[in-house]
Amino acid sequence: MAMKYLDLTFTDSVRRAQQDYYGRTAVIDGAPERDPLGEAEAEFISARDSFYLGTVNVNGWPYIQHRGGPIGFLKVLNPTTLAFADYKGNRQLLSTGNLSDNDRVALFLMDYTNRTRLKILGHARVVNSRTHPELLAQVADPTMKSKVERVMVINVVSYDWNCPSHITPRYSVEEIEGMVRPLK
Repeated sequence: MAMKYLDLTFTDSVRRAQQDYYGRTAVIDGAPERDPLGEAEAEFISARDSFYLGTVNVNGWPYIQHRGGPIGFLKVLNPTTLAFADYKGNRQLLSTGNLSDNDRVALFLMDYTNRTRLKILGHARVVNSRTHPELLAQVADPTMKSKVERVMVINVVSYDWNCPSHITPRYSVEEIEGMVRPLK
């Protein structure tokens, strides 16, 4: 388990809740400045076709958005940096606007088939795709027909793998077709 994740999330109020419910609190000593992603995390991220992105607006309200695309659209640029192309969408720009006030993000990546989830905390910035063609080239999918308006760059602070309890297995259309093909 990545120690920085626990260091950031086990606040005083969380420790009080732990004490109230379990009679003890978790103590996190010696957490590093950040926990870089390892090979297992990079492989997991590269195999995803969606994730959930959480931001917080200036009034303190969380906003969670589903992000989807071709497998591997969320790119691992290095052990502490993720990025993805942000294509033209519904024009609400809630995440983009929230990030101008508070750059903290939470990513929630699910593998429903294998009942695995990865949570990532970081700081994000929105980069104009027109003024950073080198970054755009790293994240844009040439098969996508939509226009890339922005690139979201996430500086990873830490991550945590969650237990598989209570994850209902779900399958994509492609996975189901592959399972039933031999039966036909």
